Amino acid sequence: MFSQAFVFPFKVGEPLVMTCHFTGIYDVNRNTTLPNDDFSLVSDWANSLQKHGVNGVLFHNNFSAATCLQHQHPRLCFIYVTHDRAFSPNVYRYIVYREFLKLYAYNISHLFVTDATDVRMLRNPFVDAFFKQQDGKLFCGDEPEILDNEWMHHHSQTLRDSITDYSDFETQFKNDVLLNCGIIGGNILIMNKFIDELAAIHTQYNRNNASQYTGDMGAFNYLARTRFNYDLIHGTPVNTIFKQYEIARKDCWFSHK
Repeated sequence: MFSQAFVFPFKVGEPLVMTCHFTGIYDVNRNTTLPNDDFSLVSDWANSLQKHGVNGVLFHNNFSAATCLQHQHPRLCFIYVTHDRAFSPNVYRYIVYREFLKLYAYNISHLFVTDATDVRMLRNPFVDAFFKQQDGKLFCGDEPEILDNEWMHHHSQTLRDSITDYSDFETQFKNDVLLNCGIIGGNILIMNKFIDELAAIHTQYNRNNASQYTGDMGAFNYLARTRFNYDLIHGTPVNTIFKQYEIARKDCWFSHK
């Protein structure tokens, strides 16, 4: 997947933000194929981390060596990975994260994993008193929508057909806020556990998904609500209102569209 010769570039015990940017593969969520080697697609994400002095790892499959060299800096590391086409890009990222954490989790104190092209850091969560006071919680994004909506119903069909208690989950939490997997974070203990379980769901139930829906939001909401619900914190201050482009807000850690 990625080179075992990779040397962790940051100081041990510091927090980290990770993202994946896979191109050249049809994205069913965007209904397009993102172009290769276009750093502008992730520049807002990368620049926002640099502005706040936060370490970032960007996993990719198509940035050129020249592009990586041009944009890397002491707090941004590019890691090339080979994309497994048995999984959609939105799903494969969790498998990449799990394999990386198997090797380097002990180097990291706290972790966020985010979308690459539509998320930017507005405030550093790792120095925020609220984040520190809630150590051990799982932080994530959300949307002004409930779980029981038409898009999620269609999006979850593959998982509903495969996971025996998925329909029970949909019934139990149908009126709860829809969580968004574009922003997930916490201390390394809860994040390591969550990413491992999420990757396991996708590996078992979402390989070679031939539907027009990736299943990433369904799997995320299912796991978060059924296994981590009592440890969840979402909405302000984690994220701005989804798709409102509130990049000027000062009370949230991340904007998501």
